[in-house]
Parts: sequence; structure tokens; C-alpha cells
Amino acid sequence: MTHCHPGDRSRARIVLASASSRRRRLLELIGLAHAVRESGIHELPHRHESATEFALRAALDKARAVAALDDALPVLGADTVVEIGGRILGKPATSEEAEAMLDELAGQTHRVHTAIALVAGAHHARLVDTAIVHFQPMSREQIRWYVATTEPMDKAGAYAVQGVGGLFVRGIEGSPHTVVGLPTHRLAELFAACGLDLWSLLIPPR
Repeated sequence: MTHCHPGDRSRARIVLASASSRRRRLLELIGLAHAVRESGIHELPHRHESATEFALRAALDKARAVAALDDALPVLGADTVVEIGGRILGKPATSEEAEAMLDELAGQTHRVHTAIALVAGAHHARLVDTAIVHFQPMSREQIRWYVATTEPMDKAGAYAVQGVGGLFVRGIEGSPHTVVGLPTHRLAELFAACGLDLWSLLIPPR
């Protein structure tokens, strides 16, 4: 297991500026040992800001906030945005909001944008990856049943493709990891933009 707790930095190669257990698991999967430090930043989109612009700004702000506190290691920030019909769907604050979001997504196609940003000393880089998600039709009873599981309550767009929400996803164009919240296939590109070799940082599988 490659995850390092915030107080245990002996094996960490980067700091993840996110409390997301899903992102931690994806870093563990590829063998990138990391410490975790939450940024404490909860961004809201600016007026006339596109979904991708918002995701890129939020990811970099999170990474910079943590790097300002401790820049001994490169800091990775990420932000995931669900977009449908040009509108951004955030995390629902109430079960009613979750039901409304799912009602809008049901039987439709939407986009998931995950931006990642790396701050390494004086260098920084960021990029965004997009996946297209096709939802199954959902009845009112199915929506209420899913919201009752509480899974939607801390998820952008009110669903988790890797969880129970996968029952309602008909297909994905792009990387499933982008929908989960961390496009691991773009990490090497991001690290290279900061002059770092991702492959040299990974712990070889046993």
C-alpha cells in the first residue's frame, strides 16, 4: 500500500492536495506514494467562466494553497466538474438537490471535466481531461432509492460511477478515471511539463 498519512512523509514522493479517497486509491493503484494535505479551498465558478476554465483554476489554486504551506515535495491538485447543457453541476447540498441533478442527468449525455495541476518549486503545470458519460433513464423511484444510499451527497453531479451510481451509467467515452476524479493516464504529461519523470517516482509492483 503506497498511501502515506499526512504525518508520515518518509516514502512520499508528492503531496496530494485533496481529501478524496477516490483520488488516493488511484495514486495507490499506480504506486505513487503520497502524503495528503487538504487545501481547505472550496471554489465557486466565476461569472461567464466555462466548466473547463473553472476546473483548471480550482485545481491550480488548491495545489498552490498547499505548496504555500509546505513546498518540500511537489503538490498535486485536482478538481472535477460535471457539465450538462453548458451548466455546471456541483455537489448537492441537500437530498432534494441531489434528486434534481439526477433527474436532469437521467437518460441524457453529459461531460465530466477533471483538471489536474502540479506545483513543483518555481514550476507549475495544469491540464484538463474530459470524458462523455451516457446515463440510463431513471424513474423517480430509482432516483429516490439512489439518493437514500447517501452516495450522491459528496459527489459532483450527485453520482459515483465507481459505486452504486454505476448502475445508471450506460457508457463512457474517455477514461473512467477522469470520471472518478483523477486522469492517471495524463500524469506523466503533467509531471514532464514541470521537468519531472513520473516513472522514476513510482514504486515498482511487488
